Amino acid sequence: MKLLCARHVLPISSSPIENGAVAIDGPKILEAGAEQALVSRFPDAEIEDFGNAAILPGFVNSHSHLELSFLRNRLDDVEHDFRSWLLKLNSLRAEMSDDEITDSAIRGAREGASAGVTCFGDVGRMGYAGLTALKEVGLRGIVYQETEFSPDNRTAETDFLALAAKYEKLREERTDLVEVGLSPHSPYTVGSRLFELIAQYSIINRVPMSIHAAESADEMSLLTRGEGFFTEVYDRSGLEWQSPHCTPIEYLERLGVLSARPLLAHCVLVSDGDIERIAANGAAIAHCPKSNAKFGHGWAPLERFLDAGIATGLGSDSVASNNVCDMLEEARFAALAARNRPGSKRLLSAKEMLETATLGGAKALGLDHLIGTLEAGKQADITIVSLDHPATQPVGDIHAALVFSASGRDVVRTMVSGVAIYSR
Repeated sequence: MKLLCARHVLPISSSPIENGAVAIDGPKILEAGAEQALVSRFPDAEIEDFGNAAILPGFVNSHSHLELSFLRNRLDDVEHDFRSWLLKLNSLRAEMSDDEITDSAIRGAREGASAGVTCFGDVGRMGYAGLTALKEVGLRGIVYQETEFSPDNRTAETDFLALAAKYEKLREERTDLVEVGLSPHSPYTVGSRLFELIAQYSIINRVPMSIHAAESADEMSLLTRGEGFFTEVYDRSGLEWQSPHCTPIEYLERLGVLSARPLLAHCVLVSDGDIERIAANGAAIAHCPKSNAKFGHGWAPLERFLDAGIATGLGSDSVASNNVCDMLEEARFAALAARNRPGSKRLLSAKEMLETATLGGAKALGLDHLIGTLEAGKQADITIVSLDHPATQPVGDIHAALVFSASGRDVVRTMVSGVAIYSR
């Protein structure tokens, strides 16, 4: 067994411990407490002292696209036009070989691990790439096999069988650390009948599900009025699609999709009623503020999600739309954006943001029984952040120091199930 010691230990489930330690035995946490007390309790334990650092649960990136990591900085010339961005993204992805897509995902996973991410909720059109990446790097996570472009109900049964076959094949490769799920991409790329089939399959077989929802003005125009860019795409392609004339969240509820308690990525443009629907159905949210801001989509009402009791985690989205995978930076941006959002009712604290980046993400992925806090019996998924950089000194408040001063580049150790997958 081992004792990990540092100036600050943040269990998240309880108050920070100054001059603390975390006792781990193999893959599990035995206890978090004062260093002196744990040294006395476990006199034979190997001690590793990180000095002026903070030990906390590993960061959870609840929404990513690791397979797109090779496209970092290649779409920034269209960053203010979501439609052009999507078209260029699909064009560039189509040029990549299977090996390039897998290598891309592995590089993205390594980047996350180096920034303290221990768990990903990864969505991939090529699900095998994300699965391979998490296994290669030693990360925990859920890989969601994404649908192809399939908005036409006339092909729903065929599209579902093809998706289910991909999922079943991917499921054979899951491990104790990596689970597999499904991702019907969005209300504007998946037809109503296919949504119903996937939701039924998810509920019956207890398959995790993630969906992009209420992300952009184009999506809202399509769903609420049957207008805009996506209708033009359908018409040019000879596809049939009928607008439900309601919000994306209401649409998902009507189809029974919210009953599957999906993880909803983005939720930028949501009404009070939408938030009530998400909470009432037990669905979760992956909040991606930097990606949303880069496209000019707006500011999701984060504090309202949290106040409604919705399980909410942070997501980087892909580095093609964010440029970095750094959950401390995401937490900082999320806090500042929420405070500056028109109509914001209160200021989110650094403490709340650290909880969102750890336990919130674990809850959003349905993994909080395993990870998200430093508590006895939980998996030893741990991140250690150095506080030696001048920008983090002095540490007047440890939560503020981490969220508002530190970054992923201050991470010195990342552990999953007690195994160091990144050290410097």
